[in-house]
Amino acid sequence: MTRIVVDQRDRGEGLAAVQSVFKSIHALRPEIAARIEAAQRSLYVDGTLSERLREVVRLRIGFHNQCRTCMAVRYAPDAVPEDLVCSLEHPEESEDLSDGERVAIRFADLFATNHLAIGDEIYAQLRSHFDEGEIVELGFLCALFVGMGRLAATWNVTDSLPGSFRDSPGTVTPWGHRATLEFRR
Repeated sequence: MTRIVVDQRDRGEGLAAVQSVFKSIHALRPEIAARIEAAQRSLYVDGTLSERLREVVRLRIGFHNQCRTCMAVRYAPDAVPEDLVCSLEHPEESEDLSDGERVAIRFADLFATNHLAIGDEIYAQLRSHFDEGEIVELGFLCALFVGMGRLAATWNVTDSLPGSFRDSPGTVTPWGHRATLEFRR
């Protein structure tokens, strides 16, 4: 059950229900929520990183955050099919990821788990695939995904998620599920 108390009657099912609950939570502080949503929208609209890269980084951070909502939703199902999501279990071994995607995921992993371990070597690896602006953008994405994903995980907005995300005890992964919630723009 969602830990922020909002009216949850007649929310529908699936992604629409999840979005409705988040909208009700955001309505408790609409001015602040609007600015956070604008920052996220800017990263997706004004950013230069590919949709595919954003999505694999988001899903990988969702795993580290254990945000079940983050892991259940697919914002780019065409760019990141489920076989690619499954390769995120061991991204360093995946033949489906480019070298640039692998180093971006390594940065995201460290950002989510041990940010002080990100040093000159990681930045040098990033520079071999991304320009300075793209590295800044990747950092902004990771900051948003780690912070908001951890907050969302504490809110526990899971009632309308597919059962494998909602009902599984312990650690959950974004890979290996039969049902996900697809968001198509």
